[in-house]
Amino acid sequence: MSDPTSALIRALRGGFSNFTVEQAESRSWASGTFVGTRHKLIFRTEGDEADASADTFLADLTEAEFTLRGHILADIALISDARSEGEAGPLARISLEALTVEDA
Repeated sequence: MSDPTSALIRALRGGFSNFTVEQAESRSWASGTFVGTRHKLIFRTEGDEADASADTFLADLTEAEFTLRGHILADIALISDARSEGEAGPLARISLEALTVEDA
């Protein structure tokens, strides 16, 4: 079985090579029917295109379908979208929580 955290990060970053993973936490999760992992991820992007990149990233986040080998993205939620000025110009920090379940 592949690592669901790494697979989720790769899927979310997709074409957003300017996004850095600032924090990634995962913990096992189970219900009476499913086994999976809860994830807390914080992505960061800086520079002139930070705001536009963050807006594009978030635009279809909850509607997009992500391919994760051996897992299904069951839920994803935006926790925060913080924008500020950093050393390299505009800075966007996006915090997400997600649930992946094993694909039987």
